[in-house]
Amino acid sequence: MSRLDTPTQRTLAEHTTLRLGGPARAFVVAGTTDELLAAVRSIEGPVLLLGGGSNLVVGDDGFPGTVVKIATGGWRIDGDEVEVAAGQNWDEFVAATVEAGFGGLECLSGIPGSVGATPIQNVGAYGCEVADLLTSIECYDRRTGEVRTMTADELGFGYRTSVLKGESWGIVLSVRFALRPDGLSAPIRYAELARTLGVEQGARVPAAQAREAVLKLRQGKGMVLDASDHDTWSAGSFFTNPIVAEIPPALAGVEMPRYPADGGVKLSAAWLIERAGFGKGHPGPGGRVSLSTKHTLALTNRGSASTADLLALAREVRDGVHARFGVTLRPEPLLINCAL
Repeated sequence: MSRLDTPTQRTLAEHTTLRLGGPARAFVVAGTTDELLAAVRSIEGPVLLLGGGSNLVVGDDGFPGTVVKIATGGWRIDGDEVEVAAGQNWDEFVAATVEAGFGGLECLSGIPGSVGATPIQNVGAYGCEVADLLTSIECYDRRTGEVRTMTADELGFGYRTSVLKGESWGIVLSVRFALRPDGLSAPIRYAELARTLGVEQGARVPAAQAREAVLKLRQGKGMVLDASDHDTWSAGSFFTNPIVAEIPPALAGVEMPRYPADGGVKLSAAWLIERAGFGKGHPGPGGRVSLSTKHTLALTNRGSASTADLLALAREVRDGVHARFGVTLRPEPLLINCAL
């Protein structure tokens, strides 16, 4: 039977890591690139592309169009480069590169979702980001109806963004990465990871060692999916670290994490949230949502939440941080048929 399913209505809560979201008008599953292209070329009206559902907040009313689940998978190694299908589970792919003796992606271990989503928002963690190793993507351009190659430069990567983020014209079909054939990690830039590994920042270690350390750190923060742990019923970090042109008056002279960034200074969203009075486990409406008990950047579904509950908590945190420090936090996940 073809993996291109007959359109049916499904609740998107079944397909997001937040376990939130109403029904789609129609839902199809594309198991090959050809099926994916056939689906997006034939569907009329709004289309939502769905990978692992780890970076989506879907409204309680669902999506008034067709959801296309990208279920492609596999990869092909070509020398020191690897091309991987958009629907491939990201962490399975990272684990396989490490096991095959390659380094470079190990600091991005444990991140949920699919490969095709990673270039869209330039996924990053522990001092590394996809832009460090991505060389190109194969992309279907809905404006022209053609499949084309886009290089890393053409993707216009920035902090948690690219030219594809927030746009509907580009559909990632596959991604190509340059890996490190010596089996060593990328330079360890993140201080917490360096301390965990017992090395100086900038050192390189066996990729498998770095992957193990990253997974342990992520698990301690509830950032590795576990159906029995409601702290992982989230979209990961809900707010990006804000970049400000200059330090706001309320933070002048205050010792806090800050990092140089294009366009100004990057501040720690977690630090701002905690200092604005929102601690780990801070509850939202009815206790149905809360900040994670392990990490204040994650907003979590405690089991019976609605998307409206989650957004109410997000607004409370955003507005509280702005009132206290004059800094506006912005959401990292995509908001579908809902808004802050």
